[in-house]
Amino acid sequence: MRTLATTEPTGEHAPPHPVVLVLHGARGDLARRSVYPALGRLQHERLLPAAWALIGTGREDISDDEFDTLVRESLDEFGDPEHAETLTRHTTFTSEVGEDDAGGLPEAVAEVRQVLADASDQRPEDVVVVHYLSVPPSAFEPLTRNLHRHGLTRGPDGRAETVRVVYEKPYGTDPDSFRSLDAAVHSALEEEQVFRIDHFLGKEATQNLHVLRFANELFASVWSREHVEEVQIDVPETLDVAQRAEFYDATGAALDMVVSHLFQVAAEVAMEPPRGMRASEIVAAREAAIACFRELDPADDVVLGQFRGYRELEGVADDSTTDTFVAARLWVDDDRWRGVPFLLRTGKRMAESHQRVTLVLRRDPARLFGDEVEPGLISLSLKGDGAIEITTTVKEPGPALRLTSGTARLDLADAAEGDPFPPYASLLHDVLLGDRTLFTTPVGLEHAWRAFAPLLGDRRPEPLPYEPGSWGPAEAARLAGPHGWCLGG
Repeated sequence: MRTLATTEPTGEHAPPHPVVLVLHGARGDLARRSVYPALGRLQHERLLPAAWALIGTGREDISDDEFDTLVRESLDEFGDPEHAETLTRHTTFTSEVGEDDAGGLPEAVAEVRQVLADASDQRPEDVVVVHYLSVPPSAFEPLTRNLHRHGLTRGPDGRAETVRVVYEKPYGTDPDSFRSLDAAVHSALEEEQVFRIDHFLGKEATQNLHVLRFANELFASVWSREHVEEVQIDVPETLDVAQRAEFYDATGAALDMVVSHLFQVAAEVAMEPPRGMRASEIVAAREAAIACFRELDPADDVVLGQFRGYRELEGVADDSTTDTFVAARLWVDDDRWRGVPFLLRTGKRMAESHQRVTLVLRRDPARLFGDEVEPGLISLSLKGDGAIEITTTVKEPGPALRLTSGTARLDLADAAEGDPFPPYASLLHDVLLGDRTLFTTPVGLEHAWRAFAPLLGDRRPEPLPYEPGSWGPAEAARLAGPHGWCLGG
């Protein structure tokens, strides 16, 4: 193992303790696309501790120089190449831990702990180790057991708080697999050690939902069924699945997006005001909202679709019934939202790409202007840096009193000085600090799987065909209210 250059200048928001990040699956696509660029950004912003190291692992051993090349190529394609030189001062690679063979990981962690402790004048047992499981979901459970088997889920003094484990989604593929994985995780780890990533919660714009609503009476006063006719959470994608068709065919749109991203965003919209802004209070409010999700009704409230040509993709069966599109009508059975449909929609090969939350406001056509008044909209784009749009009725310029609608837009990147953070950089920073605000818990996931479960059984509807470049099957229009989907058809 190389001698690590372990100290760099750091800032006031950096973790106060040295950190060893162990990246399991260091050669995988997720690591390349998301984790290395996030680390580069954190290092550039001085949000990593002064003493830290990255240990990459894999079933096939590679040299440290080969690992550095992989990191540089990742930053060339998906991040900022200027971050590579600094980042690779902190890297080393070792073999993955197995069931019977510990590989080189226990020794590497112990050695790096000591190096960082010496560099920071701290004790080795105070160095925090983060295991990031950037591996296929099928490997979560065996890898967790192997880490525990080889003594890597506790610090050298037996403390749990100096070891954290990050799990990517999906955290289970159905209620039974979720419970099996969760049992394995909790046999090895305390809940406070576990960080389950849903990158939609790490988006700047998703976090702005809290601020938009709780810091502005203009919006807080209308955030309920008295004023909102429906909520639309719309994530259409123009992307194909050709590069990962075999993986996608085992999952599909509903399993990939609804039970995770869209349910979590729906809970962010639906939750009651938390008692405060501490992590435990925000998580409790979000989970209480998910507990009120009614089970999806596949017959009345769900439309699945599959774009034409999907079955011709390499790796996809000729008779595949995998859904590449889902639209669902979710009901939240609490006093604030009872009777208000939450419309969820996502799909591949659609007409446009968006990530948008829209509150469709009620109108009273009996008053003054009657049917001339279109419903007002409060819309938040979750894409990129995010934007808030307000659509309202105004007078049409001219001599006659005629009504029209207009939209005011505030791009969040223009709202104040600051550089918006990519979701993975934000979430990884929270992991290093031990902040669990934007991470899911077993309680919330149990409720989410309960609401989603009807789509996994015999009641699952057959996917309907739709043309690539369209807005999905026409049948999805029936789920929306009289004004239709705010985006497209």
